[in-house]
Amino acid sequence: MNATGVVRKLSVTLEQEKQFEKLSPFELKDKLIHLARESSRKSARAMLNAGRGNPNWIATTPRNAFFTLGNFAVQESKSVWDRPDLGGMPQQDGIAKRFERYAAANFAASGVDFLKRAVKYATGTFGFDSDAFLHELVDGIIGDQYPSPDRMLVHAERVVHEYLIQEMGGGNRPPGKFDLFAVEGGTAAMCYIFDSLLANRLVQRGDKIALSTPTFTPYLEIPRLDRFSFRVVEIQASEVSDESGRHTWQYPDSEIEKLSDPEIKVVFFVNPSNPPSTAIRQETMDRLSALVGSKRPNLMIVTDDVYGTFVPGFRSLMADLPQNTIGVYSFSKYFGCTGWRLGVVAIHEDNVFDRKIAQLPAKEQAALNERYGTLTLNPEKLRFIDRMVADSRCVALNHTAGLSTPQQVQMTLFSLFALMDETGAYKRLSQQIVRDRMQALWRGMGVDLPDDPLRADYYTTLDLMVWARRTHSSEFVQFLQEHYHPFDVLFALAERYSTVLLNGSGFEGPEWSVRVSLANLPDEAYAEIGAQLSAIVHGAFEAWQAQARK
Repeated sequence: MNATGVVRKLSVTLEQEKQFEKLSPFELKDKLIHLARESSRKSARAMLNAGRGNPNWIATTPRNAFFTLGNFAVQESKSVWDRPDLGGMPQQDGIAKRFERYAAANFAASGVDFLKRAVKYATGTFGFDSDAFLHELVDGIIGDQYPSPDRMLVHAERVVHEYLIQEMGGGNRPPGKFDLFAVEGGTAAMCYIFDSLLANRLVQRGDKIALSTPTFTPYLEIPRLDRFSFRVVEIQASEVSDESGRHTWQYPDSEIEKLSDPEIKVVFFVNPSNPPSTAIRQETMDRLSALVGSKRPNLMIVTDDVYGTFVPGFRSLMADLPQNTIGVYSFSKYFGCTGWRLGVVAIHEDNVFDRKIAQLPAKEQAALNERYGTLTLNPEKLRFIDRMVADSRCVALNHTAGLSTPQQVQMTLFSLFALMDETGAYKRLSQQIVRDRMQALWRGMGVDLPDDPLRADYYTTLDLMVWARRTHSSEFVQFLQEHYHPFDVLFALAERYSTVLLNGSGFEGPEWSVRVSLANLPDEAYAEIGAQLSAIVHGAFEAWQAQARK
């Protein structure tokens, strides 16, 4: 610190910290990791990187099934054409009977029992022909053909659709169905959505859009790119509790009312939010539904619901406003498969996006017909989701579009695993993992964790100023603001304790907030991180007391 009587023992200067404010938190993280590693090397203390969102658990049963299915698939290939190191394309006729024989001969192999039950469940629940379903799985896992249909394999789409309804519908099935586009994780979904909204004149460069904040940084950064240059209106989760002043991470009615502005073309939600990790309450969703019904029937909504499975009874905006909403879901967090890159885009069969394209001026319609004219003789009838598929491969490569078939098979097995888990055992366990870690973090800080059934607890955002005011005083808060930089906590954690957190301000959160991932470290690490945060704040408190005595 520069103030008299306050010692600032950090390797970075105040001027450097101000420069770091320009960086994405994920870029700032690299600097913090470097410092934490140096600290760890000198002190022999283990580095704790709670800046990562990758879970440290995986779903094993559907993975066992995947690898066992792969073994059966290779046998099927060799039964068609058996040469050294070479097989043929698996054949459909009779494949279900051949699988039964394989399963009987390999009854003790990991994954066999689940595969048998999965085939029985899928054929019974969806009415699939067993040969056709098994052939899609086997040919898909072999990966010997381009994805067909390119948007998503037929049986995979049915299964994943049902999984999304189960996990996103909150127990109340929306009418109609959604068309799905299997994509390379949620990040690819984001890129494709932004690109296709622009390509299809649903938004124009420089248009006004809305972002719910705090939010995942790409949603903040993509609109600023030159090709978009969107004007951004923030819908802020700024509500605080009357009793304690703590953040509820909910949207006041006044923030939702901003969407009455007819210039706002599209609004982006991450729900549950990242990094506050809190689901939108139903009253707010009802208010948004009423606003769409009365004032903004053509409002386009994008909802990214990757953390929804961590909130009991979660209901997505795509269930409440299906015709207006593009749903984004990634399998990465719930099943521990970030490396697989598995995600889907969901758009209702009756949607505002197709209607808005059909209402475009004749000149723009003609330009779009030219763009997609090589795909169909009636490009004006091409649905928005199929345009997105084509756009993902620069239109000209549409014939090779689509997520790789082995990825779609693993996605299907994950979905079947969740659909067949009638007791919800896996869900309860995964939810309990992050909840226990959240409790440990707050216990380490020496404060009680308030109840909130809408918390996902996958991340948490801690506003240090709210904490300092509750545990000490407003005068201490003023002292912090005058003598410290918000990043001091991050750098002190890295240098003193070899611990890495991210700055909440990088997600448009409070200036003095930090983001903690509750997913990627051992359980015991979180009480330790809480104690480290408490020690840093207490150190600043002692500095304030020392200065006050002078």
